[in-house]
Amino acid sequence: MDVAPASFRPPAPSPRQKPPSTLQMMRIVYRNPLELWGEPSYNEPWIFVTAAVGGPLLIANDPGLIRHVLVDNARNYKMARVRQKILRPILRDGLLTAEGEVWRRSRKAMAPVFTPRHIAGFARPMLEKAEAFAERYEQALGATVDVSRDMTMLTFDILSETLFSGEVAGDSGGFAHQVDRLFETMGRVDPLDLLGAPDWLPRITRILGRNSLAFFRGIVARTMEMRKEKLAREGAAPEDFLTLLLRAEGPEGLTRGEIEDNIITFIGAGHETTARALGWTIYCLANLPGERERIEVEINTVLASEPDPVKWLDKMPYTRAAFEEAMRLYPPAPSINREAIEADAYQDLKIPKGAQVLVMPWTVHRHRKLWDDPEAYRPSRFHSENREQINRFQYLPFGAGPRVCIGATFAMQEAVIALAVLMSRYRFDLLPETKPWPVQKLTTQPQGGLPMRVTRR
Repeated sequence: MDVAPASFRPPAPSPRQKPPSTLQMMRIVYRNPLELWGEPSYNEPWIFVTAAVGGPLLIANDPGLIRHVLVDNARNYKMARVRQKILRPILRDGLLTAEGEVWRRSRKAMAPVFTPRHIAGFARPMLEKAEAFAERYEQALGATVDVSRDMTMLTFDILSETLFSGEVAGDSGGFAHQVDRLFETMGRVDPLDLLGAPDWLPRITRILGRNSLAFFRGIVARTMEMRKEKLAREGAAPEDFLTLLLRAEGPEGLTRGEIEDNIITFIGAGHETTARALGWTIYCLANLPGERERIEVEINTVLASEPDPVKWLDKMPYTRAAFEEAMRLYPPAPSINREAIEADAYQDLKIPKGAQVLVMPWTVHRHRKLWDDPEAYRPSRFHSENREQINRFQYLPFGAGPRVCIGATFAMQEAVIALAVLMSRYRFDLLPETKPWPVQKLTTQPQGGLPMRVTRR
C-alpha cells in the first residue's frame, strides 16, 4: 500500500508582503484576484480600508462578523455593485443576481424541486449518468485526459438529466468549451467596473464574451421552445424543474424574462461549482495515495453492500470528507460580496452606509486563526469526530443565510455519487505537466486544466 506524504500543500498564491499600488491592484484583479491578498487577510478578523477603489471596503474573516452580515442583519446588505457588474450581464434576474421581490419569487418557485425528498429522487439518474460517462474512459485507458474539462461535461450531463429530463438543447462537449470561454471573458472583473465607470462605456470583457453568451441564450430559447411544445400536448411533458418554472409564469409568479434568466443560471452556472470541486478533489487525492486508497476501500465496501445511491452520502464519510476538504482549499465560489444599505455596527466596528463588505471563503478557509495548518490538504478535518470543531461561519462553500445555495444538498449527493462511480473503476494519476494554478474566474478554476493519466483499477 502506498504511503501518503506527511502533508500535501496544493498550489496557491503566497500572501503578499506589501499592499499593491492602485495600478498593480487593477492588473491583479483582472488577471487573478486570488493573488491580491496579503498577510493580514490570513491573520486578522477583519480589515477596513477607508480609501479603497470604489469606496470603503470591509474584508470580513471573523465568523461572528460573517454571521452578522449574512444572517443576523442580512436585510441591511444587498449584493455588491462590482459583483453585479460581473454577473448581471450574464444572468440578469436569475437567482444568483436577483434582488428583493424578484429574488423571493424565484426562490419560492424553485424551492419544491430542492426539498430532501426530490433530491433523493435524483440519486438514481445521477448514478446512471455517472456510469454512462465513466464508460468513456474505457477508450482512454493509459492516455491523458483533462479531468477539469471532463467534470464539466459530467456535471452538465447530470444537471440536464435531473432538472431538465435530458431535454437541454446542445451537447456537453460544445457546452464545456463555451463555459470556459464565457468565464475566461465575462467571468473576470473589468477594470472599468472596479473604477465605477458609467455603464455606457464599453467593457472589453463583455465584448469578448458576446458570442459565448449568445450561445447560452440560444440554448435556453431552444430548450424552452421544445418544452412548451410538449406542454401544449396534455401529459407529454415531464414534471421537472423546467416544467415547474414554465408553469410559474403569470402575475403571481415569474415573468417570461425571469424564467429565461433562471434557466440560464442553472444551465450556465448550476453545474460549474460542483465540476470544479470534483476536479480539485481528484487532483488532491492523486497527491495523497494513502488517503486515496482508504477512500477506494470505503467505496468498494459500500458498493458491495448498498445498491441505493441515496444512502451513499451517509455511508461514505471518507469520500465526502475528501470532497469537503477540496472545497475548503479551493472554494468553488471564492468570494461573497455585499454592500451596506444603511450604517451598521458589529462590536466596536463601525460599518458606514455604502461600504462594500467582502467575505472571502478563499481567505477564511485558509485563515491561520481558524484552521490548523490551513494550507495542507487534510480530509480528516471533516471526519465525524472532528466536525464539531468547525464553526458554521468559518466554512462557507455554499454561502450562508437567506441566500445560501439552494442546490447545496443536490451538489453534495451528486459529488459523492460521481466520485464513487469514477474511483471504483479508475485511477487518475499525476503527470509532469499536471501543474494547476488556482485562478478566480467566478469559480476557482485550475489554469491549464488538470491533465492526468487514467488507468483501470
